[in-house]
Amino acid sequence: MPKLGMQEIRRPQLINATMEAIDDVGLQATTVAMISNRAGVSTGIISHYFGGKYGLLEATMRSVLKQLSNTVQEQLQAVQADDVRGRIKAIVGGNFNREQGDQKVVKTWLAFWAMSMHEPSLRRLQRVNDKRLLSHLRFELKRILPKAQAELVAAGVAALIDGVWLRGALSPDGIDAAAAQRIIDDYLTKYLPDCSMANGTKTKSNNAVSKTPFNPITTNIRSKERKRWIVRRKAGQKCTL
Repeated sequence: MPKLGMQEIRRPQLINATMEAIDDVGLQATTVAMISNRAGVSTGIISHYFGGKYGLLEATMRSVLKQLSNTVQEQLQAVQADDVRGRIKAIVGGNFNREQGDQKVVKTWLAFWAMSMHEPSLRRLQRVNDKRLLSHLRFELKRILPKAQAELVAAGVAALIDGVWLRGALSPDGIDAAAAQRIIDDYLTKYLPDCSMANGTKTKSNNAVSKTPFNPITTNIRSKERKRWIVRRKAGQKCTL
């Protein structure tokens, strides 16, 4: 973990220089000297406060994650507490906002994910990020769904957020935030009760009157067939006793 004491005016410069270097040449080719030249600081300062480029990557991702958390909180504050679907969309929107879709941020995310499989400190940071996202989703979904189902749907939404984001990051067209919202909204429609109410339309009641014209002949036939089926079913049950 980076040491305390780094001047705040220098930290943003180093974080931005780190993302720019990763954007230009990738994490593997990025060197401390390259970052120090971009930030206008000595390599000794970087080594002292961060221990190297992986320490800088950790500090950079902490900054990105803090920005992500703040954005999600801001979006949630703009939605009423009882609007569960709206609050889920706010969480999704925070993960696909403009800052998170910036090219150098995207490449830094990809480098972070790759290195988190090898660096324990980065792995811990990734787990914190995963748990935070799931915690937000579960908290909202448990208001309207049973606990087990809320956890299942939360895991599904989280997987879609990561998956759609990753596909967009690897696409020449970039991340499409609007498409991500549509895909996840379609998923929510399958699980949330009265989902269409959020779009201003009412769901059909199970007791709604059928629009099919009444036909006395076919209706009578179906009624007789059902009676015969019930008789046969009862007869079959008696034979098995």
